Amino acid sequence: MTEIYARLAYPAELAANGALLGLMYALVALGIVLVYKSSAVANLAHGSLVMLGAFVTWAITTHLRFPLALALTAAVLVMAVVGAGIERLALRRMVGQPLIMILMLTLGLEIMLRGLAPAIWGASSRPFSIGISQDPFFVGPLLINRVYLAGGALALVLMLLLMLLFHTRLGVVLRAVSDDYVASWSVGISVERAIGLTWAIAGGLATLAGAVWASVQGIDWTLSLLLLKALAVAILGGLDSIGGAVVAGLLVGVLESVISGYLDPLVGGGTKEVVAAVVILLTILFKPHGLFGREIIERV
Repeated sequence: MTEIYARLAYPAELAANGALLGLMYALVALGIVLVYKSSAVANLAHGSLVMLGAFVTWAITTHLRFPLALALTAAVLVMAVVGAGIERLALRRMVGQPLIMILMLTLGLEIMLRGLAPAIWGASSRPFSIGISQDPFFVGPLLINRVYLAGGALALVLMLLLMLLFHTRLGVVLRAVSDDYVASWSVGISVERAIGLTWAIAGGLATLAGAVWASVQGIDWTLSLLLLKALAVAILGGLDSIGGAVVAGLLVGVLESVISGYLDPLVGGGTKEVVAAVVILLTILFKPHGLFGREIIERV
């Protein structure tokens, strides 16, 4: 009986921590979904915004000696300005251009910021703490990562806040802009201001995600690589579905944790990255709009 209990505890622990890890991925993906839901643009620069937000938070706590809560608040405001600035100086110039050009622009921003941050702060990894103990935390026989638990809770809170946002007057405006720029202009909506606000909020979300992830793996350029996991979550859930991002995050996290837990010892590691790539590939091939994305039917 003890042996059976131990065998069941291992996959249960993998699944539990995988679900929390998936919510951490969803924390990053929410920024991508927000921008797409509000402007119909897939933001491929969000990984570097997460990395930059972590660096800014670290710089404020280290050099200005701000307490963590105040530093996070200041960093969110700084990154909101950065996000709005990217929209104003780069994205706004692309209005009316083919979608592929906008995607290439955001990808170029991702690559530029990924190289710029190490050039400013150096390439070495810096430890960072958000004040959560690393001591073991058990739920019954399951060992749970405390930071994952906090990050998962934050993801759920932000999901609820964003869903409430899209039920307000501002949310209706953002959805109208996403549906049709020209129609929005025709009824007096300031499309540029709406999209700029969206990018500002996404910058703030990236900062919160960056701070939580930095407490897990430290702060360096590799934080930007979370883009792949976030894209897998956003695509699977549906690029315009906020709730879908959380559900997809749970699925991706559990799959990644369980598969890597059993296959990594056999193949020498690396299966986590493969899981995210396979999720993207299969979703695009068989469910292009994701699990909860809105299908757009065009009549020609």
